[in-house]
Amino acid sequence: MGSPSRVRLELAQEAARIMLDDGIRDFGLAKRKAAEHLGVDARHEMPGNLEIQDAAIERSRLFASPASRAAYRERLEAALIVMERLRHLEPRLVGPLLQGLVESQPLINLHAFAETVEEVILELGERGIHCESGERRYRSRQGREQRIPFLAFSGPDDTDIELTVFPLDGMRQAPPSPVDGRPMARATRVDVERLLAEASADEAAVTAD
Repeated sequence: MGSPSRVRLELAQEAARIMLDDGIRDFGLAKRKAAEHLGVDARHEMPGNLEIQDAAIERSRLFASPASRAAYRERLEAALIVMERLRHLEPRLVGPLLQGLVESQPLINLHAFAETVEEVILELGERGIHCESGERRYRSRQGREQRIPFLAFSGPDDTDIELTVFPLDGMRQAPPSPVDGRPMARATRVDVERLLAEASADEAAVTAD
């Protein structure tokens, strides 16, 4: 397979910028907006989702600033606080933050595991946390569509938390990633503690320079 064309690379970079700057999570929408912004007919040049994610990671690295590094660290800290408070639900960090991406919208995505979503709603209510509920659609590896409930609520430091509540046996098999179709990457509290330590060290090193 040859190297991606210039148009394909530009589309991937523009779609990555749109996703980071506008807080768009839908790869298809980001691709269409990128094609529109660049004024190209992208029917035969559309980059894959993995190409866009790679471009987003590269963009975040190239344009990292003291503010973006601090925001990344602060969001990891917020995620860890929520994960510790809900540790009995075995929470896992997923999504862009796990990839090291700092979006314009401070949204933290977590997966949790419980017998019913109602018990999680009740627990959050007892803690004085109001949440909105919805559903996410995932495809199993067998191609069957699954509807999994999620709860949205406010987290520490003005972050938005989206907690997707899987059945207890959902811990064994992560749903396919929208990026590459492979099982979605999930990080435990220990993993997030390591990421936080690395982010803090990186921030300190840059400040020292």
